[in-house]
Amino acid sequence: MIDVLKEPARALPVTGAFDVVVAGGGIGGVAAAVAAARTGVSVCLLEKECSLGGLATVGNVTVWLPICDGRGRQVIGGIGEELLRLSVHDLRQPNPAAGFRGVPPCWEPGGDPEARRQTRFVAQFNPAAYILGLERWMLDAGVKLLYDTRLCAVKRARGRVTHVIVENKSGRSALACRTAIDATGDADLCFLAGEETESLDSNVGAAWFYYLKDGAAHLRPVSRSFSPSLKRGELKSPGYRGDDAESVTAQLLDSRALIRDACAQLAEAHPGTDIQPFALPSIPCFRATRRLVGARSLGERDMHVWPEDAVCLTGDWRRSGPVFAITPEMLRGVANRNLLSVGRCMSADTTIWDCTRVIPTCVVTGEAAGAAAAMACRDCAGDVHRVPAAALQALLRERGNLIDPALVAAG
Repeated sequence: MIDVLKEPARALPVTGAFDVVVAGGGIGGVAAAVAAARTGVSVCLLEKECSLGGLATVGNVTVWLPICDGRGRQVIGGIGEELLRLSVHDLRQPNPAAGFRGVPPCWEPGGDPEARRQTRFVAQFNPAAYILGLERWMLDAGVKLLYDTRLCAVKRARGRVTHVIVENKSGRSALACRTAIDATGDADLCFLAGEETESLDSNVGAAWFYYLKDGAAHLRPVSRSFSPSLKRGELKSPGYRGDDAESVTAQLLDSRALIRDACAQLAEAHPGTDIQPFALPSIPCFRATRRLVGARSLGERDMHVWPEDAVCLTGDWRRSGPVFAITPEMLRGVANRNLLSVGRCMSADTTIWDCTRVIPTCVVTGEAAGAAAAMACRDCAGDVHRVPAAALQALLRERGNLIDPALVAAG
């Protein structure tokens, strides 16, 4: 039996009021925050770490996966392309050992169409440089940023999230919000707000780390064998879930053991060479943990299907050809009229979750959700369900997003 300790009730100070509060400063969160701020509303972004970028930066997963369909067609524009280019904007020359590679020349303006069919629109970046670039980009957009701040609870009234409750060095406090966006990657905000969620226990030990070999930096990903279909029964090692404290700790310990083993293997392969690990990931490298179960979930069945209310597109980083259209129902909460969820915790079933968990889908859903939240505050009393899809599409297209049925069709 678990003992229960009752805390006395306490009055929490409301330390801010914002049109949009975004929980999570990964790539999806920063895209959502800036997309909303560019519409002229007040935005606060909460991040439990002390850097932006999430897995892409403090997790060292430094590959900007494709924003094209693998057959020469770009399917993500807007903030997606902007952030891809920002990730390597100061890279003067490639460094293959460290995993630094700029935008392929064929994807520069006027690039060769035939080469684009052979080479995907990707980049590989320096995570430290990207942290600095993302932070300046956010501040320039006018977003209020709170680092070292953990989401703890929410207050709801009449089917809406009215306050987000946080803890940081100032103590426990509340932030009033008209709309809220879950970019935690683990659907923490959705769960706390009473939305239906799905959790997986099929994550494995994994980590991307850097090491020095004769003074030169090298990137080394390590991972246990994982299930591409995210099924626990297909694993040959322990499976971990991202919504349980003991499991998160066990995954981190397993991942550090992999790093130690990799360093030992490197030392054995290069006797007499000084090999030193550095820049370990500082967050657990989970593939998929918990997600919103929305009114509609994206699935493999949606490949090359054009819905009239599509607000963004994404390709498939694993294979050439597929294009998926994402609708507002896949981003909106059901129990809360003012809640949206993006990236890894959007409403996507296990047939496609391994595709939607990565940077391109995070950023494109983040921009769509941020724009929708801002429009809801401006025109719909904060109700994201009332935002007209056609108006949202028009705003996103105006900002360079590629929302086109011709791109969804099989190419």
